[in-house]
Amino acid sequence: MASKSIEQIVMLPFMAHGHLIPFLALARQIHQATGFKISIASTPLNIQYLSSTFNSSSDEPENDHIHFLELPFCSTDSGLPPNTENSENLSLDSIGKLFSASLSLRKPFHSLVSDIAAKQGHPPLCIISDVFLGWATEVASSLGTVNVTFSTGGAYGTLAYSSIWLNLPHRVRGDSDEFHLPGFPDSCRFHINQLHHFLRNADGTDSWSKFFQSQISLSMQSFGWLCNTAEEFEPAGLEWLRNFVKLPVWAIGPLLPPVVLKNDCSSSSVAASGISTRRAGKKLEISIEKCMEWLESHSPASVLYISFGSQNSISPSQMMELAIGLEESAKPFIWVIRPPVGFEPKSEFRAEYLPEGFEERMEKRKQGLLVRNWAPQLEILSHKSTRAFLSHCGWNSVLESLSQAVPIIGWPLAAEQAYNSKMLVEEMGVSVELTRGLQSSIDWKEVKKVIELVMDKKGKGGDMRSKAMVIKEQLRASVRDEGEDKGSSVKALDDLIKTLQSKWQTINSIS
Repeated sequence: MASKSIEQIVMLPFMAHGHLIPFLALARQIHQATGFKISIASTPLNIQYLSSTFNSSSDEPENDHIHFLELPFCSTDSGLPPNTENSENLSLDSIGKLFSASLSLRKPFHSLVSDIAAKQGHPPLCIISDVFLGWATEVASSLGTVNVTFSTGGAYGTLAYSSIWLNLPHRVRGDSDEFHLPGFPDSCRFHINQLHHFLRNADGTDSWSKFFQSQISLSMQSFGWLCNTAEEFEPAGLEWLRNFVKLPVWAIGPLLPPVVLKNDCSSSSVAASGISTRRAGKKLEISIEKCMEWLESHSPASVLYISFGSQNSISPSQMMELAIGLEESAKPFIWVIRPPVGFEPKSEFRAEYLPEGFEERMEKRKQGLLVRNWAPQLEILSHKSTRAFLSHCGWNSVLESLSQAVPIIGWPLAAEQAYNSKMLVEEMGVSVELTRGLQSSIDWKEVKKVIELVMDKKGKGGDMRSKAMVIKEQLRASVRDEGEDKGSSVKALDDLIKTLQSKWQTINSIS
């Protein structure tokens, strides 16, 4: 362990729940492994969210060593609505403004780290910053420490997203809808419709390109990268990512609550931990008890869970076809519903978004449970009745699903989700992609067909479940920490700390 004088790490997450949660989990992991003091810096409302999430679940020793530091931020200065400090419920245009606004955090963050250095007489051991906040590399260098880039996604998705922005290879694909992506084997081809329309239209001069190209390039000048994945789970993706960034990449995931990765994990043990209530940052629309009671009324491995994440929805026509397909399949389901795209995300969900009488029929037949806005996802996925997950393929959801051996029906919508989906289908065989994006037209018959395929306990569905079981064991093995028996992710975190301490001593001896 390092001497007390250098036992501090400063973290800087991007302002989105899908980034804040893994950063908090990483802070806990580092503290538990080392006893280091961890300071997480973000804007006031995000600090409020992190602090309430943390305080409702922490023990006293953690309270003394994990701190939350506010960075001043005025959303209206960047053309955002008042009190808008993260990506939840934002339109695509506003998310673009949020990315640009994140650049304004540089100056206050520099001052904050400088103050920390002045108080303790030397800079922190390192800064750990989000891949989208690459400017932290320059801040670290100017203050005599190093920056480590943290990608909250997986290796495959991180590589794809980074390479596409840095190279824009789809601009020179000719007449073909497919293209090769630098960093991947020649045999691997990506399709134009795997790109969100704003990325499809990017040409290097637009605001999106300028932001991502500069921030990812700066992140590639950092000391090394952290990835929320495991060596056993993504061996190929990690190899390709390391070759691409030409830096050390430590696989320190999956960053999931410890209770989820225990051999005796059950929905009741997950529910008892209160994870979902804390993560929501607000009162759940449905009680965990009601969800569990509904699941208990169904047979083992019979229920389909449907959620598109905390900030996504689908189009009105897609929502109608999905509902019809669900009803026609006759499979039990829990569906987290939000107003379709084009309607105010925070507004009340209206019956007219669904086929007439749909919710009443589903309730009467006990076929479907419709949950507004937010559901206790980990409790649902860990329940014995849950068979499959129709998901947007956000990385946190992917890890949560596979940690419980639940196969996936993919419907990627944004960010790196289409690349996650591609990997799950082509590299791992634990998913079938139903469709992608908001522009796709989907027919209820296809919905019914795919649901039946994945929910089948034999054939393709059975094969997917078997492969998901193998991944579940890989993920659990990676975080095992029992004396000399350490998993790959535990060893990676140990190596990261030793490497940072060695680097810090080198910097210190030179200065």
